Amino acid sequence: MKRQSEATIPMPQGSFNLIAYAADSGEQMPHIALVAEGLDVSKSVSLRIHSECLTGDLFGSKRCDCGEQLQRSLAIIAEEKGVLLYLRQEGRGIGLINKLKAYQLQDVGLNTIDANTHLGLNVDDRHYDIAIQMLHDLKITKINLLTNNPDKIAAFDDGDIEVVKRIPLITTPLPENENYLSTKKDILGHLLGD
Repeated sequence: MKRQSEATIPMPQGSFNLIAYAADSGEQMPHIALVAEGLDVSKSVSLRIHSECLTGDLFGSKRCDCGEQLQRSLAIIAEEKGVLLYLRQEGRGIGLINKLKAYQLQDVGLNTIDANTHLGLNVDDRHYDIAIQMLHDLKITKINLLTNNPDKIAAFDDGDIEVVKRIPLITTPLPENENYLSTKKDILGHLLGD
């Protein structure tokens, strides 16, 4: 995987350099780095590793808190001159079609974990080595990681990129996502406060 192309993208939060990463230039769904204007890699960089969630990120679904986390992260990253890595790992790596099948099972009472396993899928099939490769390309060695997910923190345990601190992204539960968030906290160990 390598940097394939890039361009400046003006957004409501500020100006970002959007960089597409893929194995080859023909890739239709590359991973993306949004680099805030003014990034200084000699300092600890505010970083969000965000896995794609079409329903939450684009359509504002209330079934999850992904879209809200994305928007909060972009605001922080624009202000602190950081980076957002957008990884194409829809539905914790199971893809959109399987995610919608899992939603159907959740609608009849299964939680997000049981729905995945009922479909014969992994609970979380995401990989963060992609993010580490992107950070190496960007020459980032120290990060302030915007996350509630202990797996993202652990991804840096044995590498050469230092997690200086964790910045929590706590959202207010809604009736539509309260069970989802409690499952993430109680079973997956996400750091969602008390």
